[in-house]
Amino acid sequence: MIVIPAIDLKEARCVRLLQGRFDQETVYGNDPAAMARRWAEAGAEWIHIVDLDGSVGQKPINQEAILSIRKAVAVNLELGGGIRDIETIGFYLDHGLDRVILGTVALRQPELVRQAAQRWPNRIVVGLDAKGAEVVVEGWTEGTGRDYIETARTFESFGVAALIYTDVDRDGMRTGPNIERTRNLARAVNLPVIASGGVKDIQDIQALLPLEKDGVIGVISGKALYEGSLDYQEARRVAAPQH
Repeated sequence: MIVIPAIDLKEARCVRLLQGRFDQETVYGNDPAAMARRWAEAGAEWIHIVDLDGSVGQKPINQEAILSIRKAVAVNLELGGGIRDIETIGFYLDHGLDRVILGTVALRQPELVRQAAQRWPNRIVVGLDAKGAEVVVEGWTEGTGRDYIETARTFESFGVAALIYTDVDRDGMRTGPNIERTRNLARAVNLPVIASGGVKDIQDIQALLPLEKDGVIGVISGKALYEGSLDYQEARRVAAPQH
């Protein structure tokens, strides 16, 4: 299982939010490229980047910071937040990002996901963010009334590289990942799943490892790594033997 550090960008700073609330932010650095180098030097295989301003503004906002990260490190980068059209997808992939994450637009325009996945094989990821079992969009501000598993199944035939499942209620709270919902999703779909939201410590990584057999290939962590309750090197050591 791959442990993926997260860099969340707000006004070109590295921050973490509580449950996606913009009025509940903690700033961890003003130099996103330096933060990326920190994780690259620690051995990260992937870094997960979110343009938080973009997710609310419905368009890319932190492009300069994102491209500075790409120039700073050679590791794989995946990016989400405010990506709503084929031109933006192409811009980022053409500028060296390895994967693009489609969230709100995947729900609004699923055909765009299919087109992008066909055009850029193995480089398109669908982000499924849920409060309880309900998928939420627009930076987690709008409910859709749609079940997260049923929604995930609609993308099985599209050729996407993976699903990132975020439990919004747990994101940034360090209350532990939602093992049950993550397992249920992984068993229900024939797609790799990456878990996100709620990781606190090494016990949470250990709790996720049995889900590898169900198709959970990675876990994203932000606040736990930045606050020090999860040691990245230890997390990598614990997760790596399961490859």
